[in-house]
Amino acid sequence: MKVTIIYDNTAYRKDLQSDWGFSALVEVDLRGPEQKLKRILFDTGADGKILLANMKKLAIDPVSIDEIFISHLHSDHSGGLDQFLKVNPQIKRIYVPAAMGLKNEVVLKKPQKIDENVFSTGELEGIEQSMGVITPMGVILIVGCSHPYMGTILDAAGKFGKITAIVGGLHGFSEFELFKNLELICPTHCTQHKAELKKLYPQKYLEGGAGRTIEILE
Repeated sequence: MKVTIIYDNTAYRKDLQSDWGFSALVEVDLRGPEQKLKRILFDTGADGKILLANMKKLAIDPVSIDEIFISHLHSDHSGGLDQFLKVNPQIKRIYVPAAMGLKNEVVLKKPQKIDENVFSTGELEGIEQSMGVITPMGVILIVGCSHPYMGTILDAAGKFGKITAIVGGLHGFSEFELFKNLELICPTHCTQHKAELKKLYPQKYLEGGAGRTIEILE
């Protein structure tokens, strides 16, 4: 699987535009009967023009996206959705934690698989869902802002396997011991304690930013 950060507060690649918000392309090799590569757009950032401009520079064709996963309905995670859907209106499914009135939306309230090796934690604490990908090395967890208590997020995701990596916004998370068993930590967007995480887990820490690519060999 591969995660490519498209939209973030910082730019890992200097030719990309940074902005307050988050979006990432998650490419997953399905293990079920389909046996194909699935491209899931996780969140859409705040501004559709920036989202699409960064996608173009990253050589990501919007039409190649199969599904969209919205972590929560705050504008810095869903603001680019309308503009994106104008470019690719044929999206098969849009996974949301609460109804938005969209065509092909799927509201996920409880932890559940959305594919053989992809799952949602379901809406946690009435605000946000996270997405996990089950790989041979463990669960790769992608989070939007981590508004719910991190222990709650990890418990929900842990039902699907051992969590070995987390990518995304960690907001004010400071109970760093919860990450002691992870192998990779890539904090992005709204994370307030990046410096502390980097100091505590230097071997596990990976800088985020628009253009950063994380590839997990399977």
